[in-house]
Amino acid sequence: MINTLDLRRGRDTFSSQVVRKEVLPLSEMASQVSLRLLPSARCLFDEPIQVKVAGLRSRQVVTLKATATDERGEVFTSSATYRADRNGNIDVDRDPSLSGSYVGVEPMGLLWSMKANTLHKYFFKNKALNPHVVKFSVHEEEGRMLAEVTNERCLMGNGVSRVPVKDGSIRGVLFTPPGDGPFPAVLDLSTFISEKRACLLANKGFVVLALAVYNDKPNNVKEMHLDCFEEAVRFLQQQPKVGSKGVGVISRSKGGDIALSLAAFVPGIDAVVWINGSSANIGVPLYYKKSKILSPLLMDFSKVILLDTGAKIIKYAVNDPRIEENKDTVVPVEQANGQFLFVASEDDLNWDSKAYMDQMVERLRHHGKSNFETLFYPRAGHLLEPPYGPFCPSATHGLLSFQVQWGGEPSIHVAAELHLWNKIQEFLKTHLSCDTTIKPKL
Repeated sequence: MINTLDLRRGRDTFSSQVVRKEVLPLSEMASQVSLRLLPSARCLFDEPIQVKVAGLRSRQVVTLKATATDERGEVFTSSATYRADRNGNIDVDRDPSLSGSYVGVEPMGLLWSMKANTLHKYFFKNKALNPHVVKFSVHEEEGRMLAEVTNERCLMGNGVSRVPVKDGSIRGVLFTPPGDGPFPAVLDLSTFISEKRACLLANKGFVVLALAVYNDKPNNVKEMHLDCFEEAVRFLQQQPKVGSKGVGVISRSKGGDIALSLAAFVPGIDAVVWINGSSANIGVPLYYKKSKILSPLLMDFSKVILLDTGAKIIKYAVNDPRIEENKDTVVPVEQANGQFLFVASEDDLNWDSKAYMDQMVERLRHHGKSNFETLFYPRAGHLLEPPYGPFCPSATHGLLSFQVQWGGEPSIHVAAELHLWNKIQEFLKTHLSCDTTIKPKL
């Protein structure tokens, strides 16, 4: 368990080819105020930066701001008030914010606290080719800008290849690290297509296929076929640079029960990361080899809770997979031979992921199995993502088309994201190890 974690951990190096641009003050300003991003103003999306201001008056109070625009054109902003030290310097790693979007020492607070002016907005940054561009600025109390700098937060590292895949029933994007390999293979399952997590994992040395659970409008999907996802697994295993015998699967939400089903029914799944998912097949029946293998777990919408903000809590509307009448919806995880990393957030308001995790653990133990690890994050919400993106407490639900509350206390949630991101990499590398003596496939 964790409560809060140091957001400064896990600093990686982007590339020796990156040109460092540390100081970018406004050229027209007569002042000597400078705003620096260390170690570089260009980095990977999941890398921390150190924000420093110099040249202020002793003990001067200023406001630091961050602004970014997402792929849908929505503008997100954050601000925090700081007091310079006696030498006129501010170090966000060291100094506390006095007020604003967050309070206290939060080294990456300007990034994760950004939000839109209207409620229930999720920051869409799902395409890998374009960086997440954030403008940082420092302002006097009267509002005049003293300095600014642009932070380019790249999703794809140098040498990583991105190839759209349209092969059979597969509609996804393949990311491959630079070099000859061999590399372990990972299937990244999102409810709807997103490249962010997949390409960030490719930066770490994995061949990753980003795949959506839904390629059509959810209302048009009356049943699902596990064969389509098995096809993606076989596609990954055939990639020239793949050296792991089995494939890993990383998933969250609806992708979680598909990942469990792959592990239970399809050979070759060696590791599954299940994040705030269900222990049962949600929504529509699941078929494999032309036979129905799991009935759908449904919802009782009379149990939805409407909040004053207009968002709804749907956690209590999902039928309980633990009761007898729903036993045919539960994934038989005891059939799986691979390893599981089960991750549940205490404040997940989408569904009761902690109860589902406990159900799977109990089921595995009942069958004499110990092929699992668990992580439980108190006060974190449903949307656990790679670190340093804007925290999202509520947004439109992609399957239900109304606003829902995801849950989570901001600073606690983002600390959990950082801890989990490092744990995911460790888990996948441990259970998808490659034989380096094997030559890459031709």
